[in-house]
Amino acid sequence: MSTAIIDIERTALEALHENIPEEICASLGISGKTIGAGFASIVSALPSSAIVLNRTIGVGLGKPESKETIAELVEAYEVAGVERYFIHIHPDAEPTEIGEWLIEKGLEKTRSWQKFCRGHEAVAPISTDLSICKINANAGKDLAGILCDAFDLGDEARPWIALLPNVPGWHVFMTYDGDTAAGTGAVFIDGETAWMDFGATSPQFRRRGSQSSLLCHRVQFALDRGCTRMFTCTGEAAPGDPQHSYSNIQKAGFVEDYVRLNYAPPKR
Repeated sequence: MSTAIIDIERTALEALHENIPEEICASLGISGKTIGAGFASIVSALPSSAIVLNRTIGVGLGKPESKETIAELVEAYEVAGVERYFIHIHPDAEPTEIGEWLIEKGLEKTRSWQKFCRGHEAVAPISTDLSICKINANAGKDLAGILCDAFDLGDEARPWIALLPNVPGWHVFMTYDGDTAAGTGAVFIDGETAWMDFGATSPQFRRRGSQSSLLCHRVQFALDRGCTRMFTCTGEAAPGDPQHSYSNIQKAGFVEDYVRLNYAPPKR
């Protein structure tokens, strides 16, 4: 199984840790560490719901983990005082005992993430009454407001998230109703590969095509820059969950790739 999805997602996450002003790093307790084969994104000052930023990717890929590296990884979050975080486990992660070791350290298996991929096929535009434009850091306050609410990152994360449009490799788009920000979506591009992330819409603007149009717009943006493969993800399908994101992703030409397991400390 290809690890291309992990490679681009990891690079995109690592980019969020680069060139951050020292005052923001200090106030949020931001650190990015390579432990074993994985990259651990650690942000100690955020609420326990901020698993989009407190997570480790790449465990057991490229080289096998040991009980010691898994223990070191868990300890890094505990020492930082992070109450809840995700450790992603790719199906090809080695050795196969990693999940057992994480459970021994007090973590439990939680909802998995469905990974999607698409090639360079054309994408049909989605009709919406909202306008779409690429933003810079001048719109960072509106961007941070939407994303921090949608992903439960906490208000503390706003100064960091507001910088996303200036992070090399990241391109951020926003929908507007007149002058009012309605939704947002970002794409990270590295060579011919693109990673779609941070899609969210303010509740009052839902059901107006914001997310589906933003996703198709980002796909076209990546195509225009020569991307031949694109990836994204959302929560695994679950009974009773309407899965609007899942449907939007498929409508934009993405197909299911694989399901990635997630381990996390139990909710308190």
